[in-house]
Amino acid sequence: MCDLLILNGTLLDGTGAPPRLADIAIVGNRIVAIGQLSGLSAQRRIDATGALVCPGFIDAHSHSDAFILVDPRAVSKISQGITTEICGNCGSSAAPRTPQNRLPSDWESQTFPGTWQSVAEYRRLLDQVQPAVNILLLAGHNTLRAGLIGYENRPATPDELRILERHLDVALAEGAGGFSTGLIYPPGLFAPADEIQFLASVAARHGGVYTSHMRSEGIRLLESLTETLAVCRATGIHTQISHLKTSGRPNWPLIQPALDLLRATRREGLPVAADRYPYTASCTDLDVIFPDWAEEGGREAILQRIRHPVLRKKIRDELLTSRTEDSWGAITLGSLTHPDLQQFRGQPLPLVAEALKLAPVDAILTILDRDELRTSAFFHGMCENNLKTILAEPYVMIGSDASLRAPDGPLSHDYPHPRAYGSFPRFLRMVLDGHSVPLPEAIRKMTSLPATHFGLADRGRLAPDLAADIVILDPLTVRDCATFAEPQALSQGIRSVIVNGTLTWHEHQMTGQRAGRFVSPNRSAVNPG
Repeated sequence: MCDLLILNGTLLDGTGAPPRLADIAIVGNRIVAIGQLSGLSAQRRIDATGALVCPGFIDAHSHSDAFILVDPRAVSKISQGITTEICGNCGSSAAPRTPQNRLPSDWESQTFPGTWQSVAEYRRLLDQVQPAVNILLLAGHNTLRAGLIGYENRPATPDELRILERHLDVALAEGAGGFSTGLIYPPGLFAPADEIQFLASVAARHGGVYTSHMRSEGIRLLESLTETLAVCRATGIHTQISHLKTSGRPNWPLIQPALDLLRATRREGLPVAADRYPYTASCTDLDVIFPDWAEEGGREAILQRIRHPVLRKKIRDELLTSRTEDSWGAITLGSLTHPDLQQFRGQPLPLVAEALKLAPVDAILTILDRDELRTSAFFHGMCENNLKTILAEPYVMIGSDASLRAPDGPLSHDYPHPRAYGSFPRFLRMVLDGHSVPLPEAIRKMTSLPATHFGLADRGRLAPDLAADIVILDPLTVRDCATFAEPQALSQGIRSVIVNGTLTWHEHQMTGQRAGRFVSPNRSAVNPG
């Protein structure tokens, strides 16, 4: 007797092998058999006729580590077929934290079900809320550095480096899966390369991963990529280039030399990979465009500069110098918190500036001042052809670069990038319509590739004795529905999602059953990705 039997599906096992017709038997949280199993008795049967049956998708770049505590249903992720999220990216993680940390503004505004500081405390709280998805947590460099050094523009002292090492050691010992940087954000942008390499070596000792939002994804892309690959070369750590891209039209030709660098590094046998979302617009805090000096000291210090006439003019002048006149049109406002600014959500900056009767640069300064830096924006600066080229690289996996959301509840009120709801179905639709890699390779990119690279030995494939994380989808109807005009829209075509043997999404809705868990790397059972 098995607990769940999936019958008549077309299996894509995650390895890149061709599809085949087969059934899957599940007992508890494991797959126990694959084959012609219609004669088995089962407590529940799912007829997958006409559907694709795949390993649960792994979101290789997620920011759900705080939001999963707020809404553990993870509706926007589960409804895409995501069963595991790699969290704590871009240098910002929910743990370990101290009272000195500045939480991202969208996290800071939430009410949490308890308090935590260490990774161990975070794990206990995660267990308490019973998440729908599995969570692998990276320890964020910005979180660690802000908790010790604050937002000062200086290198860490030798004593501070030893303390950072100790804090990272503890986080990794408590289950963190690696170390992440966000080198365009304060305070990470103030850290020299040798600090990053030193801390990556700490993560390497634990078999962890190093993921990096690099210092530049535009004009200094190649220099930033070289810095990141040097970390991999020096430490041997599994290294992940976060949301690989070429931002800004003048930088689009950098795609080929960047890929040449990555391919050459992989030919050396070094474990470097990358992730990407299938959109040509990014999303982050609007103040990311500020010069580095203006970001020093944390939120209150930045606001004081904006409100100081001389410093405001200096910021304004540098923004005008660093950006072309037409680049303002590539910015669309996302979430805003001030009630008087809600009307501008989803609006292009030039239209907002016109409504405010201001130049675009002054509109930005005015909005950030009034919204107290709690404004996100979409930056439409990438090339569709480059996107397809990047997604076709065999070491590039899919990452939403988004926190979870839900159409109802506490996470339904902001204005996210549509990637929060649509990344994986969007990529699948591209593939099924013949605009990307073959389907078996696409499934590998979303399953066994990230599982191997991040050390999740028992996930990412359909095989006996592995975790029963499974997606059943309709190849004819699967597609994303979220847009920049209507971002809080569920995708279509995901029939069923099973997490650790538990049917969590079925017939277009949550079942009310959640079986996600905190997961950590197991390097002894995997090879480099």
